[in-house]
Amino acid sequence: MTAFVARSAAILFACLTLALLPPRAEAASRYATYVIDARTGEVLHEENANQQLYPASLTKLMTLYLTFRSLERGELTLDTRLPVSSYAASQSPTKLGLATGSRIRVEDAILGLVTQSANDASVVLAETIGGNETRFTRLMTQQARALGMSRTNFTSTNGLPDPDNVSTAHDMAVLARALINDYPQYYPYFATKNFRYRGRNFPNHNRLMQSYAGMDGMKTGYIRAAGYNLVASAVRGRTRLIGVMFGGTSPIARNAQMAELLDEAFESHESTGAYVAEAPAAATPRVASPAFQPPVPDRRPELTDEPLLAAADGEGDAEDDGTAGTDGIGAMIAMHARPRAQRVAFEPVPSALADIPLPKPRPLRRR
Repeated sequence: MTAFVARSAAILFACLTLALLPPRAEAASRYATYVIDARTGEVLHEENANQQLYPASLTKLMTLYLTFRSLERGELTLDTRLPVSSYAASQSPTKLGLATGSRIRVEDAILGLVTQSANDASVVLAETIGGNETRFTRLMTQQARALGMSRTNFTSTNGLPDPDNVSTAHDMAVLARALINDYPQYYPYFATKNFRYRGRNFPNHNRLMQSYAGMDGMKTGYIRAAGYNLVASAVRGRTRLIGVMFGGTSPIARNAQMAELLDEAFESHESTGAYVAEAPAAATPRVASPAFQPPVPDRRPELTDEPLLAAADGEGDAEDDGTAGTDGIGAMIAMHARPRAQRVAFEPVPSALADIPLPKPRPLRRR
């Protein structure tokens, strides 16, 4: 009897111990990587590339794509001053701290997204182009389908927690490639390392641009349920690559893994001499006008191995590159679940897109 009780106690203890272990399997399930040749679309590396995951602030790449499209069509100019609604001003960090009723130039909003990943500026652009955020996210998803991003669904303009805002590493590479090919005159904005807005300096969250030779964009992303994401583009000699990573465990680990993936891909292309792709010059930041509203302090804790289920008092789900902050949105209980599968058929990148050569960036045009 004593032996039975001891054995039962040991089994119970083991079960409790396993239940309390960090959810490493969950962390592994949100990891995906993808590397392609930017000109041909040739896949050089992939792992879980078609698994639907949370893109976090990589979502803003589509917000920027539609902004560039509006500029190209003449619907906006870089100097157009956009109104800031109370909804936009109330967005969680990271943000520029835009005040309700104020205005921001389109170019400043673009630079705010590229460097600070500003959620308030993202909503300002969405409301201007789409009328409201809901309609804009429909435009985002429609454009995603047109580009061949068949496993992407957008329900957020900035990537803050939403169980239906999903994409894949493959689809984000398609979007990055389209940004480079379709709007090369605006691509240099992604190389902006610092943006000075109303007396405050905002460094680019993509720290890898400072250390990786040839990297000149694109975008970081972070929410607790996603981990640390990154879309990166780099050029060396005659080769331009696009790399995508979802689910990094920290900014440092993510950057190191991305650098390793790109190094391996560049080595495999060393002797191919595919094409000449010069790195674009960084866009020159514009100094904006006064009436600065200080941004909300960023206090989110770094990603840990704690369960993904949000605590009752909220958790840090704002995009970031490692500094702490809070998004102030409270518990997003749905975010601990896997992304809801979207009912769309997978389609490869359209062959027409694969044949588009990578043009040299044109000078920025100011209308």
